[in-house]
Formats: sequence, structure tokens, C-alpha cells
Amino acid sequence: MPSEPTEVQVRSGVEGDLDALTDIYNHYVRETPITFDTAPFTPEERRPWLLSHPEDGPYRLKVAVDGTFQGNSQRILGYATSSPYRAKPAYSTSVEVTVYLAPGAGGRGVGTLLYKALFASLADEDVHRAYAGIAQPNEASTRLHERFGFRPVGTYREVGRKFGRYWDVAWYEKEL
Repeated sequence: MPSEPTEVQVRSGVEGDLDALTDIYNHYVRETPITFDTAPFTPEERRPWLLSHPEDGPYRLKVAVDGTFQGNSQRILGYATSSPYRAKPAYSTSVEVTVYLAPGAGGRGVGTLLYKALFASLADEDVHRAYAGIAQPNEASTRLHERFGFRPVGTYREVGRKFGRYWDVAWYEKEL
């Protein structure tokens, strides 16, 4: 008998999510060219990243959880972030956004829910543009970003080397 569909809830990320968020990210580090990090992280190494995404301000962390509890916790299905685009002060009204889903969580609309929540949380912030770099090929990510009004602005050719080959990164922007 198939299991009942569960409701997905989106909330701000909290310190207790760190282990699961690190596991999700490390999947992409080890298995895909989606991120150009090449060595997995420990949760302690990822703590500064988590703490750089408070509940307010332009740099947010949204987490999607399965609506059912497993013991005392809910399964994290993925996360979305807005982070500084570049470190120089004149870039402060631009953010870089990204979504990472747990293995097996794709195709359920989780990325869409995460971006809806992320962009809603940024609506009252002093943010003018969002940028996303998408390692190519990645049709699912391209479709997600285009669905949210991102437009391509250019491609960095063979900008990263991972798994013994070079990868292109297509850059997209969205007015906020």
C-alpha cells in the first residue's frame, strides 16, 4: 500500500538542523558537480555558514521539512539560502541564492516551496537583485530558476574543474 503524501513545511533554519544540512550538502560535494567544493565538511566546519544566515536581514536560510515526525524530529528535505553576492560594500543590495535538496526529495515541488518562502522573506529587505550560478548541465535547476523569473545573463566556460573535467556555470539574475 503506498504511503500517504506528507505535507512539506518551510521554516527558518536553526542550529539543530546543522547535521542534516551538512549531510545534504556533502552529498553534492561527493557525488555531483553542482558545487565546486571537493572535500566534504564536518558540521563544525559548516557552523559559520549556518550562523551567517540569521532569521532577519538579506541573508536567509529556509529549510523544508517533511510534515511528519520521526521520533523527536522531522526529516529535512532541502534548504534554500540567500547569501552575499560579493564582499565589497557596493554589492550589498545583491544576493546569491541557491537550493539544495536531499537525495530523493526532487520532483515533489520542494524547491518551489523553498524559493517561494525565501523570496517572500526578502520582500521587505533592501535587496535589488538575486543571482544564481548553475553548473551545467542542470535542467532541473534551470527550470526552477526560470519559473521564478530568473533570466540568463552569461556563462563562464570551463570555470571549475571537478571529477577530472571542466564545468561551465550559467549565471542567472532576477529583479527583486
